[in-house]
Amino acid sequence: MKQLKYIFLNGLVLIIVFSTCGCSDFLEQEPGAQVSINEQLSSKAGVQEALTGIYKDIEGLVRSANFGLYADYQGGNLTFTPSQANSIKGEISTPNQIENTYNFQDQSNNSDFSSFYNNSYDIINQVNLILEFINEVPDASQTEKNQIIAEALSIRGYTHFLLSLIYCQNYDFTNDASHLGIVYNTKTLTNGEINYPSRETLSNTYKFIETDLLEAIELYTPENALGKGPATSYFTEYATKALLARVYLYKNDWDNAFKMANDVISNSGKILTPKSEYISEWKEPNAPLSEMLLEFSPPRDNEDDVSAGMYQYYGYFYDAKENTLQYSRYVSSQDLLNLFEPDDLRIQLFQSFDIETFSGMVNGERDYDDLPYYFTNKYQDNAGYIAFRLSEMYLIRAEAYLNNEKFEEAKNDINTIRSRANASLLENTNNLEDAILLERRKELCFEGHLFFDLRRNHKDIIRNQGCYSTVCNLSYPSPKLILPIPLNNLNLNSNLKQNESY
Repeated sequence: MKQLKYIFLNGLVLIIVFSTCGCSDFLEQEPGAQVSINEQLSSKAGVQEALTGIYKDIEGLVRSANFGLYADYQGGNLTFTPSQANSIKGEISTPNQIENTYNFQDQSNNSDFSSFYNNSYDIINQVNLILEFINEVPDASQTEKNQIIAEALSIRGYTHFLLSLIYCQNYDFTNDASHLGIVYNTKTLTNGEINYPSRETLSNTYKFIETDLLEAIELYTPENALGKGPATSYFTEYATKALLARVYLYKNDWDNAFKMANDVISNSGKILTPKSEYISEWKEPNAPLSEMLLEFSPPRDNEDDVSAGMYQYYGYFYDAKENTLQYSRYVSSQDLLNLFEPDDLRIQLFQSFDIETFSGMVNGERDYDDLPYYFTNKYQDNAGYIAFRLSEMYLIRAEAYLNNEKFEEAKNDINTIRSRANASLLENTNNLEDAILLERRKELCFEGHLFFDLRRNHKDIIRNQGCYSTVCNLSYPSPKLILPIPLNNLNLNSNLKQNESY
């Protein structure tokens, strides 16, 4: 595998050499082959191979324990299982890789998210290379070029949006969104003077995201994704519209949020997974939910077996032969479980096991209680990372309706989701804002929304049952609702401003 070697400059990279460094799947070649950028990106096959590698990198980025779990452990949906190690059997502690962020004490000089920051800009710069070369590829038709450009622009907008969620306060934190956004990178730097980039305002950041996504939507072709794999594993016109609906939601642009969400609901060809199949489809080991718009497929090894995935955080396996339960670190908090009504079908997506939990020392001996822990069935077996599905579009449309004072329509969209789940229906339009936030928490749990939903709605972080943080609650607003720019990146770029309090 041959790679590009990068020097990161906070949104710009200097591409200096090819090496055999294994940090990216951007270029996949036979061992020993020496391939230049010009060679790799001079043919349709080479560009497609590079784009496929970028999708692998995105999957690794969003699946990482830091980002993939962040919104749910930080918002209060997740807690931790007891240790299985003999020396500390039954004891509960925060996983090392999230300890600082979980405690709202992340440090710039040793950030839990330093790899997320660098890997995000790595992906963005790989995309920019494709965009700079694609129009000169001789064996690709214009239709094929348009499709590649569309996917690349969608990836660029998506990755910048993810960065803004981690490092920027909510859009209306200032009246005109003039507070700090991120570096928005639309070109690569290969030689000459290095112009150190500055962070945009959040207003400009969103404008750039919107521009990329709107251009992408205009370019998508009927053939959709050119890469290999399930159709839901690649950006398409309607996956990009779903992303743009989410961007408009976070921007409080209610007219456009409605327009995009309604378009996806009406024209994507997807329908909500029926009530009769909702639980069985979630438990299906290899296929995504039928309403899925985009799910990043987990990597597979040479034997076509999944080699990593969300299962590593949420998985459980009962070994009947050994009469033991093998399990991962993350389970539902009681805070989340308490929100479901007894007849709600979604309760069936939680699998309960009693696990020995250390309760203290009794007469010099370790004592244990058998306590229930609830694992989610959303991510068992070979499940990928859920990016967008149709249920979210109904809840975005409901929020847009609410803020445009179309209260009955908002209630109806909420009830569409509640009815499918066999939950009680709303009978009036009182407290719809809270009802939408509640329904998002229940329907979209473990899909990366809660913490960001609380922040954009100016809600306090309240983590009660199952919280093991030194700081369980945090009042809005707070500088600790976003993370620090990693110190190494600040040292490279004197124009890069650090977030407040770090």
